[in-house]
Amino acid sequence: MEELLHYVWKHKIFPLHELRTTDGRLVEVLNPGIHNTDAGPDFTGAKIKLDGTLWVGNVELHQKTSDWFRHHHDTDASYENIILHVASDIDQSLFYSNGQEVPQLQLRVPPYVQAHYAELKQNDTRPRCKAVVSTLPLFLVHNWMTSLTLERFEERTRQILARREALDKNWEDTLFVTVARNFGFGINGDAFERWAQSIPMGAVAKHRDSLFQIEAIFFGQAGLLEGEAHDDYTDSLQKEYRYLRQKFSLTPVDSNLWKFLRLRPQNFPHIRIAQLAMLYYEQRLNLSRLITAESLPELSALFLTHVSDYWHTHYTFGGTSSRPVDKQLSKASLELLIINSVAPMLFAYGKYKSDSTLCDRAFSLWEQLKAENNSIIRDWAAAGIPCDNAADSQALIQLTRHYCERGECLRCQFGYEYIRRTPEFLREEDSGLPPPK
Repeated sequence: MEELLHYVWKHKIFPLHELRTTDGRLVEVLNPGIHNTDAGPDFTGAKIKLDGTLWVGNVELHQKTSDWFRHHHDTDASYENIILHVASDIDQSLFYSNGQEVPQLQLRVPPYVQAHYAELKQNDTRPRCKAVVSTLPLFLVHNWMTSLTLERFEERTRQILARREALDKNWEDTLFVTVARNFGFGINGDAFERWAQSIPMGAVAKHRDSLFQIEAIFFGQAGLLEGEAHDDYTDSLQKEYRYLRQKFSLTPVDSNLWKFLRLRPQNFPHIRIAQLAMLYYEQRLNLSRLITAESLPELSALFLTHVSDYWHTHYTFGGTSSRPVDKQLSKASLELLIINSVAPMLFAYGKYKSDSTLCDRAFSLWEQLKAENNSIIRDWAAAGIPCDNAADSQALIQLTRHYCERGECLRCQFGYEYIRRTPEFLREEDSGLPPPK
């Protein structure tokens, strides 16, 4: 498998005996180079010595030498500067365009590496490396988790900046859509994002002093005002939305986007939209307040929204009235919004403005908040990986979704540590002896 050969070369998992080219020259790998994931040679900027002579350049790897021709490298000028060709099976010679032979090194993947890799790929436990992660050094776990936390922030930043581009580079609209998406709390996240993007916030701003008109636009754009009116409130909203729809040329989203199955009534889209309408009406959530709120309590206060009178006794339009409840966000919901909306927005805006203070504050928020409680976190806890705060839980979510679920064990530090371990190391570990220095 070629990707495994790349892994062996990149991490210099070489046999103990001397490495020599097919023509007998001694090979010393000083630097395997940088793995190139774009078009061109596999590794760039490699440094090797051939019989003591230093060469700096590119290295190409294949399962078989003949793959060179199957991939048409023989007609590609970018492969003329190869200083070494590495293959598991050398089945023919290679030559530069001037007729000189290309140095080749036969390098096979050690059997134990193949066995460990196959074990991880075929394992159906969650996580795949459950049997080994608890044995990893704490400093390695900590370093990898820190890297994953940063990777998670970077991914969220790319999503937010892409969202901003789609919203005419308007940061306030970007904040609203980002928060709205997370009001879907996973199940309705995509639906809330599409709904929020369908709302021309400039038009809504013209009616900012009227909660009723904000609700008319919000519920109308959600497609939840279609059909017969159930009561006077619904009838009034329908009439108002028809007027505003014509005034601003509005097009609602498909009401079939919304999911209700297995949702608690408190999480119904109607309630979340009513909360967002009140949040927008009271003008407590905007980018300026987000930036100036320096403590977790201050940020939480920005989301202490409630609902208008009708929703005190309803969960959908019409229906049976319930006892009056001022449906505020729970503490757990507030924390999830800060984890998934506020911290990523602060980090993304900090990156955009080159303001490290905002980025640090985003990190600090995740470190202050408790870890999420979901199946991913529980699986890692059972494997022996601690999760002390939201920074840890976000790191493990990143690890699971972008490495474990994609079978990317070769790019994972946990997988790397297991795959590279020699049989002697594992035997000593099982016997309780300390690992080799």
